Amino acid sequence: MKIIISNSSDKPIYEQITSQIKKQIVSGELPEGFALPSMRLLAKELRISVITTKRAYTDLEHDGFIETVTGKGSFVAGKNKELIKEQQLKLAEENISNAVEIAKNYGITKEELAEMLVLLYDGE
Repeated sequence: MKIIISNSSDKPIYEQITSQIKKQIVSGELPEGFALPSMRLLAKELRISVITTKRAYTDLEHDGFIETVTGKGSFVAGKNKELIKEQQLKLAEENISNAVEIAKNYGITKEELAEMLVLLYDGE
């Protein structure tokens, strides 16, 4: 499992961790049943607070990406990848809907909005 933390990102560290782990699970890089490092070990490796890794793992568990077994650790959940992808598509759709509403309210054209989307997508 590879996680890169960026201090220059405007995303909080726990969100950077959750988004990278989610991406690795959806892509199949982290298979079902894969044992994640302990919160303490991950915190040590990333040189961050255990509280931050706890928040990331809690969010991942809440969203159904991982399961935590007391005394054994956290593992990639056996959830259907298509269901996970569908949830992420729904979230993306909600955010795009918000962007469209803002664009309409401020006179941003469909073409300008589409150009922004392409630039942001390609920039990632």
